[in-house]
Amino acid sequence: MRLFAIGDIHGCATALDTVLGAISPRPGDRIITLGDYINKGPDSKAVLDCLVRLSRWGLLVPLLGNHELRFLIAKHLGQAVINGDILVDQHTLKSYAQTSPSRDHYSSDLGSIPESHWQLLKDQGLRWFATDHHIFLHGTLSPQTSLLHQPDQAIFWDKLEQPTPHPSGKILICGHTPQRNGAPLNLGHTVCLDTAACEGQWLTCLEVNSGEIWQANQQGQLRHSHLTDYGPLPTPPHRGTLATGATPGLSAGSLPTGTLAPTLAPVIG
Repeated sequence: MRLFAIGDIHGCATALDTVLGAISPRPGDRIITLGDYINKGPDSKAVLDCLVRLSRWGLLVPLLGNHELRFLIAKHLGQAVINGDILVDQHTLKSYAQTSPSRDHYSSDLGSIPESHWQLLKDQGLRWFATDHHIFLHGTLSPQTSLLHQPDQAIFWDKLEQPTPHPSGKILICGHTPQRNGAPLNLGHTVCLDTAACEGQWLTCLEVNSGEIWQANQQGQLRHSHLTDYGPLPTPPHRGTLATGATPGLSAGSLPTGTLAPTLAPVIG
């Protein structure tokens, strides 16, 4: 089984299509997406259309990012903006815009977003995912805190700031903290795959077992490298097989807080 992890996509559908074309997913593969599929980039609709297809083919492990939480709270409130805070931006709304029958204006409200996109995030979106040797999530880990007790603030909102090895000994693979030079961050115990695709840089895909990396940009350019090109060899051994009895992350509908409200406090508070 090949195990892929893809960093923050942010509406960069061309880069995503290019990466997927390069890795040619096949039955038995798993693709872990690290969150932040929408906002900032030009085609969030096409990105979520693609993720829905990957899910239906049994390939996708979709993690939630802070922008997916914004997306879900927008659905709950029926508003794209609340108290001046943009939950779903104009780039995303425009990607869903549909021409009216008279073809003289566009509808770009939340009602244009298909139910399958909401359901993918609400019903299948995970807070984290773990294998024998790796932890996958969007933001970062709170030091000295077990995975089961990680606070929402760390998982969804906090940036990497001098991260230390997790007590579990597992390697953290995350996004959220943009590496604006376009290169993945590899500290051995922590790997960040947010390489600022929506800022004119690269979308990064890591094959966890081999360490191979594919990167694509919005011009459809592709480049290939290896994780060790960016830093030290990871410890423990670089394997991505699923742990026996491993517990996947919790879905957005069953957060440990019991409600979305505390998780979304940074958005609406």
